[in-house]
Amino acid sequence: MGARSGRGAMRAGRPGAAAPGEDVTPPRLSAAEGVRLLLGRDHRLTAIARTANGLLRWAQRRPGGPEWEGPELIAAPRLTGLSVAQGADGFVHFAGRRVSEPGGTVAVVQAVQYQTGRPLTQWRSTGNPHKDPERARSVTDPGIAVSAAGLVHVFLVRAGGGVMMRQEAANGQWRSWHALKGQLARGDLAAVATASGRIELLVPDTRGRAMRWQQDEADGEMVRCPNIPIAPGAGTLAGLETAADRVTYYWADPESGGVLAHRPGEWVIPLGGGPVDGRIAALRVPLDGYDCTVLAHRTPGGDVMLAACATENEAGGLWWAPTGERSAGPPVLARDAYGRVVMATLGDEGGLRIAVQSGEPGLVMGPSLRV
Repeated sequence: MGARSGRGAMRAGRPGAAAPGEDVTPPRLSAAEGVRLLLGRDHRLTAIARTANGLLRWAQRRPGGPEWEGPELIAAPRLTGLSVAQGADGFVHFAGRRVSEPGGTVAVVQAVQYQTGRPLTQWRSTGNPHKDPERARSVTDPGIAVSAAGLVHVFLVRAGGGVMMRQEAANGQWRSWHALKGQLARGDLAAVATASGRIELLVPDTRGRAMRWQQDEADGEMVRCPNIPIAPGAGTLAGLETAADRVTYYWADPESGGVLAHRPGEWVIPLGGGPVDGRIAALRVPLDGYDCTVLAHRTPGGDVMLAACATENEAGGLWWAPTGERSAGPPVLARDAYGRVVMATLGDEGGLRIAVQSGEPGLVMGPSLRV
C-alpha cells in the first residue's frame, strides 16, 4: 500500500494560529523526543513538546478542525527527558527525569492532564531507586505505560544496567521501586499497554539483544520472557499492539540503517526505508476498509518518510515515500475525531506543522499547515 503527501503541491499559510507568548521559545529537542500527539476525551488533539523552559502545548480548537490554539508554555521542573502515555480514560500522563540544579539531585517526577487544554496537575516526585546521589544521577530517562485501570507504571535503567519499575497502586499511592531481572540494559525502553490492560516492556542491552517482560494479568507482576536477539539503533525503538495482546516492535538497524520489524516468536522482517534518526512512529488505522499499519520516520537530513502496509503483513509489501516534509525531531502519528491519520512535525524554526489524511483512496496526506 503506497503513501504520498500533498506537501509539494502547495505551501500552506498559518490560518487561525494563536500568537505565541513573549516567554515561549522554539522547542530545543533531542532527536529521540520530537513532539507528542494525543486525542482527548473531547475528541480534540493535543500536541506536546519539551523545551529548555518547560513544555509547549498546542490544542485543536474543535474536533477534527484545522485551527489550533497555542503554543502555550507550561512550567515544568528541570527535565532532561520526558515520556508521555495516555490511559483508556483519555487522561494524559507525563513522567520525566528531573535534575534539581546542575550537578544536583535527580528524581523521577510525574504529572497528569485530565482534559484537553486544561492545566496539568502539580508535578510530584516518585523518587529514585538509588539513595546515593552519585548513583542516582546515573538513572536514565523513564519510560511510562498506563494500564486499563488507569494505573501508571514507570520504568528506568539504574546504575549498573539493571531495570527498575515503580507501579501506582489502586489507592493512588506508589509501591516501592522493584528490580526486574535484567542487567547491562541500555536506556531506550519501549513500554506498551495493550487493550486488555496488560503491559509489555522491551529493553535493549549492550550485548546485542533485547530483554522482554510481560504481565500475565493487568496490573500484575512483570514476568521475564526469553531474550530476543535484536539490537535496535539507539533511540529508534517503538512498539505497537497489532493483534489482541500481541506487540510488534519497529526499529532501525544500527549498521544498515534500514527499518526492521519483529513480533516475539517470529522472524525479523526487513522493511527498508532507512537511514533513520530518532524514534519510528507507528499507528494502526483502517485504510479503505483494511486493517493497516502506518509508519513514519525522520532521516538524518531531516526529511520525513511515510509508509503503510496491511497490519502484521509487512512482508507482503511496504513502500516508503518522501512526504516533502522536514522536521527538527521525529514525526508522530495519531487519528483525529474523524478517524483520519494526522502527522505532526516540528519545523526547523521550531513551529508545529500538521498534515491530515486527504479523502483520496489509500494513504494520501494533505499539505501540512503551520499552527
